[in-house]
Amino acid sequence: MKFDSPLIKTKFIKRYKRFFVDVLLNKQILTAHCPNSGSMMGLLNEGENAWISESKNAERKLKYTLEILEHNKEKVGINTHLTNRIVEEALINKNIKELKNFDQVQREVKFNNNTRFDFFVSNKKEQAFVEVKNVTLKREKDCAEFPDAPTARGQKHLLELISAKDKEYQAYLIFLIQREDCNFFKISKDIDQKYYENFIQAKKKGVKFLCYSSKVTDKEIILNKKIEIKF
Repeated sequence: MKFDSPLIKTKFIKRYKRFFVDVLLNKQILTAHCPNSGSMMGLLNEGENAWISESKNAERKLKYTLEILEHNKEKVGINTHLTNRIVEEALINKNIKELKNFDQVQREVKFNNNTRFDFFVSNKKEQAFVEVKNVTLKREKDCAEFPDAPTARGQKHLLELISAKDKEYQAYLIFLIQREDCNFFKISKDIDQKYYENFIQAKKKGVKFLCYSSKVTDKEIILNKKIEIKF
């Protein structure tokens, strides 16, 4: 997934009001939209490099969007709105080997009156719902974690994936790590115990979990490699 326009390198100052950040560009403070509702734990470090995009939409209140934060010289994609674009590109290009046999890829497909899953994939023999979660948290060496804050929405998605299995669909959840410096992944049960419990329940019911890292540059973010999940 290539960025629509060249990103602008800045210095991160602070985040506030959840969806606003201040960055420094040529001694000028700019306020940018923060497209991430999580805590972004470990990434909000004053003085670190940050990359923003500039919108061409003149009607937007904030013309800039935070795209990448750097920590310990590692670029981390924080824009959760891009997660599905990265995965969709990988699905179409058959880069997710566990799903390469599915020929049709549809986005935002309704499962029931309460839930839309990120993708519906199918072939002549099988149909599957696929949910995607964006991952940025790393607290231990080589190990990414999700979630970085309690997520009632995420808890619900796990239960709905179980329901999809009960209705004889295949069900997948892909954890997309928007960073390259991780070799393992686990659920952060100290942050959201209920999510962990639903995760274990979903695994027992046959929901399949996949995890991939990303190669993040200021020009593009693409799927990198499969990551081992520690159950």
